[in-house]
Amino acid sequence: MRPVDLSVRQALYGIAATRCIEQAAQAILPPHTLMQRAGLAVAQLALAIAPHARSIWIACGPGNNGGDGLEAALHLQRWGKAPVVTWLGSPDNTPPDAAASYQRAVDAGVCFAETPPHSCDLCIDALLGLGAHSRAPEGRMAAWITLLNAGLAPVLAIDLPTGLHADTGHPALHSVKASHTLSLLTLKPGLFTAHGRDVAGQVWFHDLDTTRGAGAYQPTAGPSAWLAGLPPMQPRPHASHKGSFGDVAVVGGAPGMTGAALLAASAALHAGAGRVFVGLLDGGSLSVDPQQPELMFRAVQSLDFSAMAVVCGCGGGDVISAYLPPILSASARVVMDADALNALANNSPLQVLLTARCQRHADTVLTPHPLEAARLLGVTAAQVQQDRLAAAQALASRFACTVVLKGSGTIIAAPGQTPVINPTGDARLATAGTGDVLAGMVGAHLAGGLDAFDAACQAVYRHGMGADRWPAGPTLVAGALARHIQPN
Repeated sequence: MRPVDLSVRQALYGIAATRCIEQAAQAILPPHTLMQRAGLAVAQLALAIAPHARSIWIACGPGNNGGDGLEAALHLQRWGKAPVVTWLGSPDNTPPDAAASYQRAVDAGVCFAETPPHSCDLCIDALLGLGAHSRAPEGRMAAWITLLNAGLAPVLAIDLPTGLHADTGHPALHSVKASHTLSLLTLKPGLFTAHGRDVAGQVWFHDLDTTRGAGAYQPTAGPSAWLAGLPPMQPRPHASHKGSFGDVAVVGGAPGMTGAALLAASAALHAGAGRVFVGLLDGGSLSVDPQQPELMFRAVQSLDFSAMAVVCGCGGGDVISAYLPPILSASARVVMDADALNALANNSPLQVLLTARCQRHADTVLTPHPLEAARLLGVTAAQVQQDRLAAAQALASRFACTVVLKGSGTIIAAPGQTPVINPTGDARLATAGTGDVLAGMVGAHLAGGLDAFDAACQAVYRHGMGADRWPAGPTLVAGALARHIQPN
């Protein structure tokens, strides 16, 4: 058992894959083994996070997640704690393993109650787990969720906070907000995207000893997604020059919106691009940026798109539409952000040019936020957020390119690739301009020679890491974030 290390790449398995893994392990192991291991792991973690807790409320649902809670209760009882179990099941109408754990808890002298205790030192959420996808909490369960969330005691969720969908991170109307979650057997995608990061708290993992020793089982199917890990260090050879790291051209900055293009250009510069050119669409208001004289301003028509990674759309307004056909046709590496995405959503000829890029192996990265993704898919932003993994994969398939669906647990998807969920970043990124910074960073990674998928994964991780490492005092603003990017 270990806390999840967000710097390590890890496999994530959805509901269907987890069920298959569970069934395969149960076919090898003696009956009831997995539940006994799960209950012991929960009890051990309960002691670790609340070593001085005496009174422990364990809210148990009617299924196997409740059985894990019952199994944990008997261990806590034997170790001198005072667990109080409220159970929504019955001995005559519950799965066999949960029924066996109920009898073991009764034999151990565990206290069962009809109503939750008025106060406790620790709460354990054993209500639904994976079962949240098939039923919405209601009645007594919903009332208990309200009490779990309203109390002052820490809450340990078994496998998933009740109400959180394991595949999507979308919460039910009534959902537990845990301080700790022990994910069992597999790590689930929903813990790391959408609302998962808000409600799961500190995520822990226990494989229930199914990958080693007696009864070891290796999944035959691949993961549903990967949790991104820290990108590898890429030291620069001493015998390098500015041409070694590629050129980035930023095309955007319509009248009144030049700041967005300058943010993207600054980010590309600090992320390691050899040279950064800026083609503003406001009629040529700048020939030099005194704060960043390294940026080179050019008329858009003079830029050789075929020799550059082009970042287009940042502050582009409606004007950007006229420049997208030559960019999509000529450039081997393109990042489309903001107004370039809005132009794409309603323009079939542009969509044809975009999808044609895949046939000539040109790299393309789209970086939509949920509303931009919704426009591209012809749905609502709420529908995108209900299943972020599916939305990102749908966009990648439709436009035959890499997609970065921004938000909590940013998702990177591409045709033929298992999607990646990024674990870095926090709410400090929810401020104007940080998306422009990300677009510039992706452009720099493309210019440096990475393919579209790897460039997106590495840029997104480092972008979020910049927020994670931001000092407590100063406010994070996009311009400062761009200047503090660590290329490696």
